[in-house]
Amino acid sequence: MKGALKLGTRGSALALAQAEAVAAAIGGAEIVPITTSGDRGEGGDKARFVKEIEQALIDDEVDLAVHSAKDLPGELAGGLALVGVTAREDPADAFIGSAGSPEEIAEGARIGTSSLRRRAQLAALRDDLELAPVRGNVDTRLAKLEAGEFDGLVLAAAGLRRLDRADAIAFRFDGGQMTPAAGQGTIAIEAREGDAAAAEAAAELTDRAALIELTAERAAVAALDASCNTPVGLHARLDDERLELDGFAGLPDGSRWVRDSLWGDPEQPATLGAELAERMLAAGAREVLDLAEDEAPASPPSAAG
Repeated sequence: MKGALKLGTRGSALALAQAEAVAAAIGGAEIVPITTSGDRGEGGDKARFVKEIEQALIDDEVDLAVHSAKDLPGELAGGLALVGVTAREDPADAFIGSAGSPEEIAEGARIGTSSLRRRAQLAALRDDLELAPVRGNVDTRLAKLEAGEFDGLVLAAAGLRRLDRADAIAFRFDGGQMTPAAGQGTIAIEAREGDAAAAEAAAELTDRAALIELTAERAAVAALDASCNTPVGLHARLDDERLELDGFAGLPDGSRWVRDSLWGDPEQPATLGAELAERMLAAGAREVLDLAEDEAPASPPSAAG
């Protein structure tokens, strides 16, 4: 049965690399690339990167859907369930360019990022930088850097590692400098509710720590009512049976932000996520996120990288 499974995924190099890793882990499967609305550059909420894949799953065209967890909306399509979470790759954001730390980035440097979350935190760190949108897959973005269009880029360390491009990383931002996106570095797997064979295959590769961390992060996103237009970072770490969750919410220009951190019971990750969100909202995160939503561009940025 495992060899007969079909895996639906986006068609980017990174998405295919992730699907290939999942296929290998479950003993072989057919990979079915699917073009999403987000891949076509269409606007909308975060679901634009997964809805066509979810529809293929609902229509029984594929058996499992493989996603970058940070692309997965807080609410799954009806009739689908999250059935697998692979071991987490490095969740940090990485700088590519000539610098060994945020302080060493040249004054006034032009930095490419299409993530509002990264933009907000970079601006809070260094208000002298010129932050500019950059489109395309990882290789396209790196080529633009090489061509001199930018002085540096910020990308997910996980994506660079999965594409064997970790050598491009100049330094990794620590969590106090840049809180990662919820689910960054994690691969999430969906199946139809009631499809026991597909769920069993995905469960065999599920990593306990990654599942606990993702559950806490997604619970906080839901409680904050965050969207792809709101700069929000959430990062959970399971350490010696204690679960720590860091949160960030800010304005894209870095002028206002709320940060908080909370320890809790790893057996209750969703509760911890809700508690952190409640504390952040009490500290002013709702007003900040509402302002960010009001200031959001007409076309949300790409989630690639």
